[in-house]
Amino acid sequence: QVQVVESGGGFVQPGGSLKLSCTFSGLLFNLYAIKWYRQAPGKLRELVAHITNTGYTNYANSVKGRFTISRDDSESTVYLQMNALKPEDTGIYYCNTNEYWGQGTQVTVSS
Repeated sequence: QVQVVESGGGFVQPGGSLKLSCTFSGLLFNLYAIKWYRQAPGKLRELVAHITNTGYTNYANSVKGRFTISRDDSESTVYLQMNALKPEDTGIYYCNTNEYWGQGTQVTVSS
């Protein structure tokens, strides 16, 4: 049974930083590309960042230069370092591979 657990969300002021973590179990993690999505209130879920099993990364234009996705295959964990946060980054952040989703972690950016 595959489990996906996100953590690291919270409340931060504009310009602040957060680091999200997502740990997988029940699959051969090093074989999978992993994606981070977010969903703001009243909006569709959007892809934020993507990392392949070989470490290639890609980002939404809205977060390029501010967010960094990385992975530690020994820990079956993917990270999302978020810097220079803006109020529009507020939302629930989910990680995903194939049909597997976590429960999400809330990020709120507000003064």
